[in-house]
Amino acid sequence: MKVRDVELAVRETGHGPPLLWGHGLMGSMDQEDAGGLFDWQTLERTLRVIRYDARGHGRSEATLEARAYQWRELARDLRALADAVCDSPPVLGGVSMGCATSLHAAVAAAERTRALVLVAPPTAWETRPRQARIYRFGAQLIERVGLAPFRCVGQLASLAVRDRALAGMQRSVMSELRRADPRAVMAALRGAAESDLPAPGALRRLRVPALILAWRADPTHPLSTAERLAELLPIAELHVADSGRDIRAWPQQIASFLSAVTTHDSRASV
Repeated sequence: MKVRDVELAVRETGHGPPLLWGHGLMGSMDQEDAGGLFDWQTLERTLRVIRYDARGHGRSEATLEARAYQWRELARDLRALADAVCDSPPVLGGVSMGCATSLHAAVAAAERTRALVLVAPPTAWETRPRQARIYRFGAQLIERVGLAPFRCVGQLASLAVRDRALAGMQRSVMSELRRADPRAVMAALRGAAESDLPAPGALRRLRVPALILAWRADPTHPLSTAERLAELLPIAELHVADSGRDIRAWPQQIASFLSAVTTHDSRASV
């Protein structure tokens, strides 16, 4: 469907309150399905799950300006999609980049956000500059030698991950790049390098229920970001996974959290 200036691939399943879900950088709906960590059927039993490929990712249309991939701009895409497909305030959620996009969208319009599901919060604030340098280097590497060597580096990195399911998720991201436009990948990496989470002061004022899910052994998504978010957000709960088995329990934790939010909203409206 047309969202702002691009055609986005959108998929809707299930029934109930709307949950808009965003994937991570260089990911997609197909990549998440191939990675196999999330059991979407658990969420679809009680929620209207609306997933989408961000601009320049998966089956969505690409633009080639780095600014369009900054998290604030991707949040404008998310907000426009929510306004187009939701009759009531949705739950916003996602992994890494999808988490960041949801936070920016909530800060921009808290009154139109029912709750937040923040999975694997990315590097932010003090830890962001180092990650930004990595993204810029990745964009330069692609510009010079193309996507194939970049993918090989990512595939090799997945070999160091002990948990089989998590390693498979990383490999699914690299596999996704086989059909990607290198120019869009470079723009997305540079846009991410120019991005950060909302300022702490803005997060302290965000009175929206938030579930934060992090993995202790994930260096790309440091636990310090998740812990800081739990401190800043006024209504937040944090769960930290120690293994792939814990991560595979996340859909049930999300369903339980949103069931409690929905029940509270129903009582408050009486």
